[in-house]
Amino acid sequence: MTSFVMHLQSATQYERIERVTMFVGEDSSGSFGIMAGHQRMMTPLQFGLARFRTNDDWEFLALPGGLLYFVDNELFVNTRHYLRDQDCVRITKALEEQLRKEEASLREIKDSLHRLEEEMFKRLWRLGRGREASV
Repeated sequence: MTSFVMHLQSATQYERIERVTMFVGEDSSGSFGIMAGHQRMMTPLQFGLARFRTNDDWEFLALPGGLLYFVDNELFVNTRHYLRDQDCVRITKALEEQLRKEEASLREIKDSLHRLEEEMFKRLWRLGRGREASV
């Protein structure tokens, strides 16, 4: 069976995977598959799981979205970060845990910004009162 090369790229990771025979992902139009010799294409990937096959083994990728580009029998998957595993259940749990951590971090940032905003308004109010007293 013919194969292609897949390049997984994120801000902190890069992997070159040889002998990929199939990639299955999802974009806004739904699920799709790519095999060796596929025509050139580019599409934004949806948040979720993708999978690819090397030899007779399937591996899974958890992606927060990304950009897929296939040209000259090479597949480029660019994303902010990704998780890769052969066990679908394990990668799903890892993705859920990562999402929980990111949501908690976002809540902390929002709370911090809210406190900063309140403090700025208090200081502006005090500055305004100081000007009124000096007039």
